[in-house]
Amino acid sequence: MPRVKAARSHAQLPSNPRSRPRPSPSNRELRLAPASPPRDTSPASHRELLVAQRTPLYQAHLDAGARMVEFAGWDMPVQYKGVIEEHTAVRERCGLFDVSHMGEVLVTGPRALEALQRLCTNDLSQCKDGQAQYSALCDPQGFVIDDIIVYRFSAERLFVCVNASGREKDFAWMQEQSAGIEGAHFSQESDAWAQLAVQGPKAAALVDGLCEPRVIELANYHFKTATVAGIAGCIVARTGYTGEDGFEIFCPPARATELWNALLGAGQSVGIAPCGLGARDSLRLEVAYRLYGNDMDAEHTPLEAGLGWIVKLDKPGGFIGADALRAQKAAGLARKLVGLKLTGKGIARHGYPVRAEGAEQPCGVVTSGTMSPKLKEAIALAYVPAALAKEGTRVEVEIRGKPVAAVVVKTPFVPPATKS
Repeated sequence: MPRVKAARSHAQLPSNPRSRPRPSPSNRELRLAPASPPRDTSPASHRELLVAQRTPLYQAHLDAGARMVEFAGWDMPVQYKGVIEEHTAVRERCGLFDVSHMGEVLVTGPRALEALQRLCTNDLSQCKDGQAQYSALCDPQGFVIDDIIVYRFSAERLFVCVNASGREKDFAWMQEQSAGIEGAHFSQESDAWAQLAVQGPKAAALVDGLCEPRVIELANYHFKTATVAGIAGCIVARTGYTGEDGFEIFCPPARATELWNALLGAGQSVGIAPCGLGARDSLRLEVAYRLYGNDMDAEHTPLEAGLGWIVKLDKPGGFIGADALRAQKAAGLARKLVGLKLTGKGIARHGYPVRAEGAEQPCGVVTSGTMSPKLKEAIALAYVPAALAKEGTRVEVEIRGKPVAAVVVKTPFVPPATKS
């Protein structure tokens, strides 16, 4: 996801966004948040043994002066000139992101649609050929395994984009859950694709000018195969994880640097800027796109995460986790993900406790938080008891041991330019 992707894995970022890379979701994408870095609790000896993977654009990032950080097991750019500058470029002009760390799974065969329908919370029968759909994978208890985007070429060919942290686990889970369905084949395609995101009010025209056939007529959450900057076989999708218009382009990894350079060159006239994970996170949070690993995970359901609109409990055949989610909905949610604006001084970060106004004990937790570059206000997403989820409710966020006043607000904090 939205990419309201998703954009989707797990990594620790420095507390100062100007000194590292950034996330969501989006898509679609990750466990990163420069403003809300998850903590790495694995033993130091284990972390030292890990070797981060590199996308095909690694050298291009170094050449552009990017500050690199480890994210979801990948060396990724957190920023180039600065998070605020890159965030502003996307909101006002155009930004270019490397999201090649995301994973892809191809589902083919005469029962491909049937198999994927059983895994996804959304209803793929309502997704037409050439259309993309945001969805989630849940376990039998209804907890979120990952949020995904499905690109439907046909009922016998569906392309699934998963978060970086889900490259292997999602694929293994899909295969395991579909083992008894003959006529549906799951292929691990993650190393067969690089992915670039071009986002901002001037992004669509820029990409369209490089495409054959043209793509400007594509509606949001639609896609087509095209030649981009002379590179054949690309998938060009009008999706994204920033709340702005634009495209995500899947291309052959060997030609990713060629495409990156072509986009930067053609985009000079519109003020394009290479952007890192830091800006990606602040952009997705302003429009309240969920980040897997922060705002939803294997301990929360999509209903609790405010994603009921992608949960089709009555779709024919059901899906894994539907019974548990149906029961949870009938019983009423005990906790909900809400938007917060801090009215006191401070910035809410991932993991900070939330409590009712004047209470001594915490009852909730911040999942994502930052200082909004557009609003110039501290914003956050947090899980709180349902009794505190009503808009206008006053709460407190514990920052460095001190209570800071906050209020529950309607999300998104900034209206997205596109609607899915």
